[in-house]
Amino acid sequence: MPEENEISESDQRVYFFLSSLMLVLGIIIYVSWGLIYGSWNVFERTNLGIYALTVVICGFGILGIILNFKR
Repeated sequence: MPEENEISESDQRVYFFLSSLMLVLGIIIYVSWGLIYGSWNVFERTNLGIYALTVVICGFGILGIILNFKR
């Protein structure tokens, strides 16, 4: 008899896909911002917001992937 808290394999695939999508989205945001504005300097104050956004999105993607493998 399966437990109530058990997650099915199809749900696990969906969570992995969404986490991977977040990681890829964060990388795409970083690269596209750099290409459009020609700014790759992390320490420049005017670009701090986009880098913070990239770190958060990629961080949630990586964390989701790691937690998905722990199940």
